[in-house]
Amino acid sequence: MSYLVTGATGFIGRHLVSLLAKRGEPVYVLLRRSSTDRFNELRAQWDGPVEAVFGDLAEQRLGISDEDIERLAGNIRHMFHLAALYDMTADAEALASANIQGTRNAIETASAVQAGCFHHVSSIAAAGRYRGLFREDMFEEATELDDPYFRTKHDSEGLVRTSCAVPWRIYRPGVVVGHSGTGEMDKIDGPYYFFKLIQKLRNALPPWLPLMGIQGGPLNIVPVDFVAAAMDVIAHKADLDGGTFHLVDPKPKTVGESMNIFARAAHAPEFAVRVEMKAKNIVPPMVRSAVSNLPPIRKITDTVLDDIGVPRRVLRLAEQRTEFDCRETERALAGTSIMVPPLESYAAKLWDYWERNMDPDLFRDHSLRHAVEGKRVLITGASAGIGRAVALKAAAAGARVLLVARSGDKLNELQTEIEAAGGNAHVHTADLSDNDSCDALVHEIVERHGGVDVLVNNAGRSIRRSLAQSSDRFHDFQRTMQLNYFGALKLILGFLPGMTERKLGHIINVSSIGAQTNPPRFSAYVASKAALDAFSRCAASELVDDGIAITTVYMPLVKTEMIAPTKIYRAFPTINPDEAAEMICDGMIDRPKRISTRLGVFGEVAYAAAPKAVDVLLNQAYKLFPESAAAGGKQGQEEEVSSEAIAFAHLVPGVHW
Repeated sequence: MSYLVTGATGFIGRHLVSLLAKRGEPVYVLLRRSSTDRFNELRAQWDGPVEAVFGDLAEQRLGISDEDIERLAGNIRHMFHLAALYDMTADAEALASANIQGTRNAIETASAVQAGCFHHVSSIAAAGRYRGLFREDMFEEATELDDPYFRTKHDSEGLVRTSCAVPWRIYRPGVVVGHSGTGEMDKIDGPYYFFKLIQKLRNALPPWLPLMGIQGGPLNIVPVDFVAAAMDVIAHKADLDGGTFHLVDPKPKTVGESMNIFARAAHAPEFAVRVEMKAKNIVPPMVRSAVSNLPPIRKITDTVLDDIGVPRRVLRLAEQRTEFDCRETERALAGTSIMVPPLESYAAKLWDYWERNMDPDLFRDHSLRHAVEGKRVLITGASAGIGRAVALKAAAAGARVLLVARSGDKLNELQTEIEAAGGNAHVHTADLSDNDSCDALVHEIVERHGGVDVLVNNAGRSIRRSLAQSSDRFHDFQRTMQLNYFGALKLILGFLPGMTERKLGHIINVSSIGAQTNPPRFSAYVASKAALDAFSRCAASELVDDGIAITTVYMPLVKTEMIAPTKIYRAFPTINPDEAAEMICDGMIDRPKRISTRLGVFGEVAYAAAPKAVDVLLNQAYKLFPESAAAGGKQGQEEEVSSEAIAFAHLVPGVHW
């Protein structure tokens, strides 16, 4: 009793061949010569007699030579046809060639080798978008086969039913995911398309924050080891020819429930409120179609989907309403230990394998060198603190750093240090609180360097003073706004024409967590940062077509000279300039819209949801922390800070009070 298997090096195929080989009978696998290396790798793992038969799915009789056909004829008890294009994102022509023509060629081969039984691996997609319970004996009842993947899976199964001359059995697996024991998977498909979204949510938000999502219909997920084991057992059962077997979860989770299971596995926030997809039916179909096809709406949708790596066609999985009966399968597996394990029991393994081996970002060059090598990177406030640390990192990565600050001596020292390490640095002194100095700097940079590729607006001024002490200090607001907003704006407007002409550029604005959490005593400072944030949000939409990105870094409290006058910060949790520089360098690499801490994002969400409650909380913080001695004109004196205040500061690390 021998076997002939197509698609043996594929994901389901290699697990099935492993089981067949253990039975001790010869297993012949169809193989393209270009896949010989892959076959040799797998053969070393298979415990049993496995031999390659060269051919091609697209050719008549699978391209198997006459000699091999003659050798196999009468010796093949089971022929398994797994080779197909299991890809909902593939185009219609490719799907038809692989799934329909490939099946036709496989059926022809089954007759040529006089196979005892032809085992065809179809898919639950063959049911189309049937509404209700789709039984294993149903086929013609399939509806809404407009998707090319659904259509080709249905039509290829139809070929088996109508033209296969040897006995046949059909298997319809659900959405096949990785191995329930190891998490192993070989491609992004099905629920994996949503893993990047879950990862982004995890990285941006605290895991306890409830989110709103969709409920959707049943998402019938099955692990590959269950599918292979079920096929192996059913194929060797007597008196099942002409049967169809749903290899599905008899109690599938909905899309929303499945996503929450994966969110828990990823330690990401869950979708506590899940909206039914049918809620969209409130809007008439013609109106929905007209709105969704508007060019601006389509572009926005495509941009969002591209950002999270979800193909548009995959979204329709959430609308699937088909349920699958599997009583024949359960009857065939009765007496064995083979059953679908609950998704909760192996979701963490799937997630871990994906994040360690399949995350698309793993295969992208994340190095700072790749992002900035040879580029002109201008850094303001480069003489000390965060700016100095950024300059050292960018120069070490091969950037041509343009150092800007008021202090020429400190910049010269930094330039010497960078050049001694083999870097490229240029000194440009300027007072960014002076408009004329800003204009002169822009002119000088353009004349000497031809412009900049990356502009890091890091220079800034912070003032910690309550309104009660500010009634006669309007100049505090003016000078803070002049440097933090107008100075940065002058440089942006000065370098923007060159970036626009080159269709390339990156602006990084160093903002503050204060712009997200609205701490008391920082109205002057936060207002200046918020002004630059608002400008950036408005400008970004105008620059989309020019290839220019604007990144806002919401920096937590950093231990620099700027916070030194406020003595109580010695007891506060802070990050160091090197850690802050890493945040900015990450911005250079990924060019995101924003970089923020989870606490900062929570501050924004909390204020949007319950602004008055946040005001009351911040008022308690206002009364808990003392006035700055420096702000009160008592330079050098220590502020007395209570243990309660220190505890509060550690509860919300990174926020300045």
